[in-house]
Amino acid sequence: MDKGDRRRTENRFILALALTAVILVAEVAGGLWTGSLSLLSDAAHILLDLLALGLSYAALRIAARPADDRHTYGFHRWQVVAALANGATLSIVAFWIFREAWLRFREPVAVLAGPMLAIAVLGLIVNLTVALVLREHRHDDLNVRSAYLHVLGDALSSVGVIVAGVIILFTGWTLADPLVSALIGVIILVSSGRVLRESLHILVEGTPQGLATGQVCEAMSGVTGVAGVHDLHIWSVTSGYVALSAHVVLADSSLNRAPEIQDDLRRMLGDRFGIQHITVQLESAHCGQGVLSCAGGH
Repeated sequence: MDKGDRRRTENRFILALALTAVILVAEVAGGLWTGSLSLLSDAAHILLDLLALGLSYAALRIAARPADDRHTYGFHRWQVVAALANGATLSIVAFWIFREAWLRFREPVAVLAGPMLAIAVLGLIVNLTVALVLREHRHDDLNVRSAYLHVLGDALSSVGVIVAGVIILFTGWTLADPLVSALIGVIILVSSGRVLRESLHILVEGTPQGLATGQVCEAMSGVTGVAGVHDLHIWSVTSGYVALSAHVVLADSSLNRAPEIQDDLRRMLGDRFGIQHITVQLESAHCGQGVLSCAGGH
C-alpha cells in the first residue's frame, strides 16, 4: 500500500469510527429502553467494532513507520496482530450473545417492538455506510478485512434485529428476540474463525494462500541456467507482502551468467506469483541445507 492509499484508508477509518460511535450510543440507549436483547447484542458487537476499528487504525499508522535496527522488516506485522485481536474479540462477543440468549429463552422478557425496529433500521443504514467506506481495501489487507468483517457482521445483526422486531410487532412472540440473537452469534463466530485462522497462519509463517511451494520450486528450477533449487521458504510478512528465500544451484555452463539468471528468477517470481521480496543465494553445488529440493532441466 503506497503513501496515498494509506492516507485514504486512514481517512476512511476515521469516518468509520465517527459513524460507529454514533450508532453505538443510539443502540445502547434503545436496547435499555425497549428491553431488546438482540438490540443490546448488536450494541455489544458495535462496541467491539469501535475497538476493532480503533485498533486497526492504530496498526495502520504503526505499520507506516520505517524499518529500524530492531525491526528490519518494519512494523507490518502489527496489522496482523490487530486482525488477530479483532478475531478474538469477535469470538468473545459471540459467546456472550449465546449466554444471554439462553437466559432469555429460559425467562422471556417483554420487548417494545416498535422502537426496537426503528433503532435497528437506523443501525443497518449506518453499518452499511461504514461497510461501504471500508470496502475498497478489504481484499488487500487482512487488518482492514478484519475490521470490515466486524462491521459487515454488525449489518447482518441489524437485519436480524429488524426481523425479530417485525415478528414481535405482528405476532407478540418475544422468543424471536433471543432466537435472532443466537443466529447473530453464529454469524459472528464464523467470521471470527476465518480471521483467526488467516492471521495465525501468517504469524506462524505459513505459505501464503494460493501459493504452492512445490509449484514455485518447479518454476524456479525451470529457469534457463538453473540446475536445482533447495532450502526454499515462502511466507507473508503481512497480507499482500510475500517474501521468498532460496538457494539456487547453477549449471556449470551458466556460472558466468549468474547476475542474468538472478534477474530472470526475480522477474519470473514477480510476474507469475506476485512475489516481490526475494532473497536468492546462488551456488555452484548443493550446500546441504534445506529439505525441499527440485532439479532443473538446464
